[in-house]
Amino acid sequence: MALGAAWAVGAFDAGSTTRVVAAAPITSPAPRAKGALSVGEIYRRAGDGVVQITTTSGGGGGLGSGFVIDHEGHIVTNYHVIDDADTIRVRFGEGEVVDATLVGSDPSSDLSLLKVSADASLLRPLTLADSSTVQVGDAVVAIGNPFGLERTVTAGIVSALQRAVRAPNGFSIDKVIQTDAPINQGNSGGPLLDAHGQVIGVNSQIETGGGSGTGNVGIGFAVPADTVERTVAKLLADGKVEHAYIGVTLQPLDASIAQALSLSVSEGLLVQQIHPGSPAASSSLRGGDAETVVVDGVGIAKGGDILVALDGEKLGSVDDLRSRLDEHEPGDTVTFSIIRDGKKRQVDVVLGKQPPSAS
Repeated sequence: MALGAAWAVGAFDAGSTTRVVAAAPITSPAPRAKGALSVGEIYRRAGDGVVQITTTSGGGGGLGSGFVIDHEGHIVTNYHVIDDADTIRVRFGEGEVVDATLVGSDPSSDLSLLKVSADASLLRPLTLADSSTVQVGDAVVAIGNPFGLERTVTAGIVSALQRAVRAPNGFSIDKVIQTDAPINQGNSGGPLLDAHGQVIGVNSQIETGGGSGTGNVGIGFAVPADTVERTVAKLLADGKVEHAYIGVTLQPLDASIAQALSLSVSEGLLVQQIHPGSPAASSSLRGGDAETVVVDGVGIAKGGDILVALDGEKLGSVDDLRSRLDEHEPGDTVTFSIIRDGKKRQVDVVLGKQPPSAS
């Protein structure tokens, strides 16, 4: 599934060259909830589970962070931290450096899983929290290696939920956690922790204010722990993640679009385009025609099907559709409830495998 969007955020830690700019002031943490740990207590409990990751490649090298998830030596980091790396090395807090092997990667979620053979005393696993329970305003702590400064801790709050950011392969990562805890180059792959010291996300991207700088301006993004848990399970089993794919461009409906297009419903997903060679193209789904109507400055193609439910479950947003597709594998058959020419009908689609990149 591809969506048209303007993206103002980007992955960082992609290369070895770094222009150091003034960092944003550290944000004061939110008031402590009942039973919550102080920032210092979280750091003392979780800090030993955070590692520094360095890579070398033909084009130079890279720097990032990661964290231990079990006593077998598995470490989570970002895909963009180790992408194209010839060698990967992990440095523990005690200073010991070991080589790491790549278990598998998922560019669509910007996550990778590493494995190290290290002394058991070095392996201090962190616990993944249930990120679906996270709320705006929750206190959070980030631990990582910004600009190579080992095991730096910063604090802030969850400033928004349900964000979407662009993955390294151009697809969308959904349900992303936004935070004002300062994170910078080198924090990529490190944990975002809640007030109990559990991982609610993997720090992955920052907003740089639209300029050429690489410093934090108070907006960072973390891939949620629930996505991490699902991805790690698949990487452990198969070394890769295959995402279900239908191949459509969609426009969420609202009252103004429904009125402009004289539609019978004002909620659902209007199919704008069917991508050639996609699973949708092999089904009877219908995309929009060449005639468009401009609504709030956006051209909306008329005549496409309106997706209102998937396997009987209502589709209120594109996030709903992505979440439902994440529950399926390529080859599964799903049934869309649609509205076409004002009439309800059902269309079966055999899901395909998401291509390597959105382009």
